Amino acid sequence: MRVKEILRTATQAWSPAAHHPAYLALGTSAQQLDASFNTTAALEIFEMDFADTSMDMKLRGSLSTTNRFHSLIWVTFDMGVDGSSGRLIGGGENGTLTVYSPDAILSSADDAVIGQSSKHTGPVRALDYNPFQSNLLASGANDSEIYIWDLNNLSNPMTPGTKSQPVEDVCVVAWNKQVQHILASAGPSGRAVVWDLRKNEPIIKISDHSNRMHCSGMLWHPEVATQMILASEDDRQPVIQMWDLRFATSPLKVLENHTRGILSVSWSQADPELLLSSAKDNRILCWNPNTGEVIYELPTVNQWCFDVQWCPRNPALLSAASFDGHISVYTVMGGCLEAQQYSSVDKISGAFDPSDPFGTGQALPPLQVPQPTAAPTIIPPLRTPPKWERRPIGASFTFGGKLVTFDSPRSVQPAPSPQPPRQVHVSQVITEAEFLQRSRELQATLQSGSFISYCHNKISSAPSEAEQDIWRFLLVNFEDEARVKFLRLLGFSKDELEKKVQNSALYAFVLLSGFSAPQCGVSPEVKPSRSFLLNSSLFFSVDTDGLISQALLVGNFEGAVDLCLSDGRYAEAILLSISGGEELLKKTQQRYLNKQTNRLISSVVTQNWTDIVQDCELDNWKEALAALLTYANPEEFAPLCDTLGSRLEAGGTEKRCLQACLCYICSGNIHKLVECWMCVCVCVCVCVCSLNSEVTVQSSVLEEKLIHYANILANQGSLETALSYLPQTSQQVHTHIYTRTHTQIAISTYWPLYQKPLPYSSTVLSGPVPPLSSAPGGIVPGSLPGSVPMMPTPPAPGFLPAASLPPLPPSSLPGGPMPMYSGPSGPQGAAPPPLGTAPPPTGTVYPPPGVGYPQGGPGAPGAKTYSQSVPPPPTGNLLTSCQNIPFRTPSGLCLCNRLMCILVKLYLDCLRVEVLQQLPAERVEQKEIPAEHMILKSTFDSLVQRCQLAATDPQTKRKLDDASKRIGSLYDKLRDQLLSPSILSGLHEISRCVSARNYQRALELHTQVVSSSNFSEISAFMPVLKVLMTIGNKLGV
Repeated sequence: MRVKEILRTATQAWSPAAHHPAYLALGTSAQQLDASFNTTAALEIFEMDFADTSMDMKLRGSLSTTNRFHSLIWVTFDMGVDGSSGRLIGGGENGTLTVYSPDAILSSADDAVIGQSSKHTGPVRALDYNPFQSNLLASGANDSEIYIWDLNNLSNPMTPGTKSQPVEDVCVVAWNKQVQHILASAGPSGRAVVWDLRKNEPIIKISDHSNRMHCSGMLWHPEVATQMILASEDDRQPVIQMWDLRFATSPLKVLENHTRGILSVSWSQADPELLLSSAKDNRILCWNPNTGEVIYELPTVNQWCFDVQWCPRNPALLSAASFDGHISVYTVMGGCLEAQQYSSVDKISGAFDPSDPFGTGQALPPLQVPQPTAAPTIIPPLRTPPKWERRPIGASFTFGGKLVTFDSPRSVQPAPSPQPPRQVHVSQVITEAEFLQRSRELQATLQSGSFISYCHNKISSAPSEAEQDIWRFLLVNFEDEARVKFLRLLGFSKDELEKKVQNSALYAFVLLSGFSAPQCGVSPEVKPSRSFLLNSSLFFSVDTDGLISQALLVGNFEGAVDLCLSDGRYAEAILLSISGGEELLKKTQQRYLNKQTNRLISSVVTQNWTDIVQDCELDNWKEALAALLTYANPEEFAPLCDTLGSRLEAGGTEKRCLQACLCYICSGNIHKLVECWMCVCVCVCVCVCSLNSEVTVQSSVLEEKLIHYANILANQGSLETALSYLPQTSQQVHTHIYTRTHTQIAISTYWPLYQKPLPYSSTVLSGPVPPLSSAPGGIVPGSLPGSVPMMPTPPAPGFLPAASLPPLPPSSLPGGPMPMYSGPSGPQGAAPPPLGTAPPPTGTVYPPPGVGYPQGGPGAPGAKTYSQSVPPPPTGNLLTSCQNIPFRTPSGLCLCNRLMCILVKLYLDCLRVEVLQQLPAERVEQKEIPAEHMILKSTFDSLVQRCQLAATDPQTKRKLDDASKRIGSLYDKLRDQLLSPSILSGLHEISRCVSARNYQRALELHTQVVSSSNFSEISAFMPVLKVLMTIGNKLGV
């Protein structure tokens, strides 16, 4: 759409891209006159101001000149130095080359002309400057004159070499955009010469074989050093030829759409896919030279445009100079013509004085603008967005910490070379490297079972004493004699207490009083005192002793006990109550305990630890926990520890919370542990919870923490680990996390294994495996993973809450041995049956673990080994069956038992992957060559056979053997339909010539196909065809 307009018949030049604002310089055009037959000449500079909504451009500077211009160029020489705007260089009609200062023209200074030379003998029609060295300028004139100027010194120009013959006018010169010492020139004859300025000689000459090219324009490709275009002004051949110097025998592409000769071309430096051309058919077209199609046509008036140029500053703008005296500025981004209509109306109204334009004394009535009857005309933009409007690079984050990026190719490859694929890069972004390292260490520990060493490492690296205590208590759960070691951590050691007793003053007093030191495990025999037996007067004394004696004589044990208790003789009262029966003993013990201030003794005797836990001072929590560890039975231990922990947690301080955490670790209460100390769940509780993937998450705090932990892992790309921590619940808050993580794992893990579907059906393991009569793919039939015999695992450390351990005083439990759970300890085994028979049922049931030991815990007896071999891999699809194997454990089992189930599941997962890797690959059937192209195969195969029968030379035979193998690449492309229609048409023409034994014509067609086709499509087989046809022509077959 047209945005600006200037009424001038002039040669134009845009200011460089780095100049702001954008200026358009106009020099009066030579050999053209306007309607007034004005013969003056001027050099003017207009500003491109979009703040002004009118169509006019603002004139910023003007300079009268003595010569009119055939060519005009604005170079960046000295641009930016002291605020300079570069240089304007004009080629005059009398061979004059003049250098102007744009700053002087803009400021109307007198020194606008900086330099001038009249070296040329004719009009200077061609100008271009070196994009790498802006001080170098090339000019072309009559008689094949080409000069290379140094703008620092115009007195001694150089020539690129000897004049090209025959001599002709040089209508265009162009510097290569990639190689600074390469220059090209072209004349009206259509011949282009490429010069190497380092050698001062031409290196190649390009000309059209039809001799109908009258060159009006030549341009180098902005990004490909070996490509250029030539435009023809001849009405008989109004084309644009695209040449590649590496294949200079014929044009690479021919752009045909104009109906009359082309006058001017311009290649956008901002987008190599935009090429402008103006012609005598009054059209300005925008081409995509890579595809050869017209992607835009400018709405122009019915006039020839002799010059079109892209604006370097604003790549969406272009200017067109027409022979009717208009310089128009267009945009390829489209727009609306309604605004232009109203601006022209305002321009007409402003030309007259509305008060009294004709001196009649009456004002003009307001101008009535007719309302448009149709919608305003919308000018569409380019079909495809130009390069400067495309995103050069883009990025987007996606689930799993993935960063998806793309970028545009930096440069366009030459047409014969394969275009680089547009790539999308998916990278893993890791921001929590230390967190991931800790997670990997934890996962490695869970898989290897080395929990003890893991806890030791955590103890050594813990930053605080409180965290060290947490890990010390966790460590005890994986060792033997947990309660004894818990007591030691609390500061109660049996050996140290014995030393304290021996060093105490009371112990020394006992020794001095004549008592011997007690020996462990020995009960000395006590003999009654003889004097006590002989002194009978004590029986009849009236004091307390006498009363006790009398009560005993009559068998009144209860009265005797009352007398002893009243006199404070508690030991005698206990001894006498034993003789009085169980009821009297309990009553005596209770009366005694009621008088005592030390409630520990009462709790030990009555086994009532609830009062101790609920009423003890919080400062004595260690003593209370030690008492529970020593005396509490397994059924009461965990609730009592939780009660003590709840009291400590209610204290509210950080110190009390840490103490409560230790109580929860002893009881194995993961949920309370997390709720007590939130930060523990990441480093401690996740470690504990990970030992059992089937644990039911009932605590909202634990569930929230596990989801948060899994989210962090997923965002760091550790999807499988994150999935193992997600609670298996149906709450909506994390259902999408589970789904996306599970899907991502499935894609990344199994997609490489399933490029083609496997010929097996999915099965769900829900019952006995049906008999198999045959095995596809040669696999011996066997049982699915559900029937793999479970080999008993050696004892491994596991997280054992102290409740599962017996109290310190050893005691035998009454009753017979009770198994920890009913049923077989593992799935039934199945021996591999012979081929073609059904697997026989077996009744093998493995015995339960030893009685009296927690399964897999410390001290458990070793497991027996079995010689049953594992059956061969299954023939069914394991993806579904393995995922549906239920692993459920009774609620009474410890976490170590559940860990064994996880290890079994991991084993089956490994077995699944191993079997999938052993499955036979599906045979890929070769496609058939389309029927319409079978003539090519039969013709060329017949040629190979005829040549092989006629060849006698060993070297020729070797060539034929090699050709017979390499010709297969042609047949592969025919099967896959990878060849373009033009190549297929050429091959059929060659085939007909080969069938007619016309090898000369076939070779000519071969050359045409090679020169006009994409080299990447034909490079594999066209050289082979040439060898075959050459040998066939030589042998006359």
